[in-house]
Amino acid sequence: MPPVLGVIFDGIAYGMLLFLMSVGLSVTLGMMNFINLAHLSFAMVGGYVCVVLMNTYGWPFFATLPVAFIAAAALSVVLERLFFRRFYNAGELPQCLITIGVVFVSIAAAAYLFGTDLQPVHLPAYLNSSIKFGGLDLAVYRLVLIAIALAITILLVVTVEATRFGAQVRAAVNNQRMARGLGIDVERLFSVTFALGSGLAGLGGALAINMLGLDPSFPLTYVIYVLIVVAVGGLGSIAGTFAAAMLLGVADMAGKYYIPALGSVLIYLVMLVMITWRPSGLFGRR
Repeated sequence: MPPVLGVIFDGIAYGMLLFLMSVGLSVTLGMMNFINLAHLSFAMVGGYVCVVLMNTYGWPFFATLPVAFIAAAALSVVLERLFFRRFYNAGELPQCLITIGVVFVSIAAAAYLFGTDLQPVHLPAYLNSSIKFGGLDLAVYRLVLIAIALAITILLVVTVEATRFGAQVRAAVNNQRMARGLGIDVERLFSVTFALGSGLAGLGGALAINMLGLDPSFPLTYVIYVLIVVAVGGLGSIAGTFAAAMLLGVADMAGKYYIPALGSVLIYLVMLVMITWRPSGLFGRR
């Protein structure tokens, strides 16, 4: 049985991945009322970009991360302009149908281009090493992952709380009609926010390969985890998404270590308790 602190460390690292892949969906759901079940297709794009650049062109791992972000964001802009924006006011069922359709198209495209096997990723030796601290062996890769996610979290909070763009996003989340009345271009704000959220998903997908693996089923396998994080954290809340990702990441890892017979059921039990306690989420406003 692993030490409690080791389980917490692994859970935090896993929670950081969930946060990166969830925060964009939380903001777009809370701001745009758009149910984007294809959000993790952009994470898969980021993962495949990372794999191709590393394995085919010999790029260093860290050099692939900005490209994964940009590629996922750019693809989201194209899909948002061509398809998604036509469904903003169409209701929940059409939104679910169009986005789940994109998921299946992305799965088929990935299987055609890369095959159905797990993609190999060859990280530098120092990222596969570990360091001893307090009697624990801490994986360097997970330490780096936590550091990157914390830096992005701080950057997001500063952007939302201390910039003009963040003020416009908050205004649009709180009251779209009033935001339009104040001269805010809500549609353009939607596009930029959608691209940023999808780019973060792409970055999360690239970072997740070493822990979660990557194959064409990735969007369907992990979309439920992302939706749980968004529901527990509360729509449109960065702090809520972060808190929910940490809670669920640690709970899921503890369940797999200490109660293997339950597998990943514990994360669903935590969700049921949290949603029953706070139906709008930890920091949700509605």
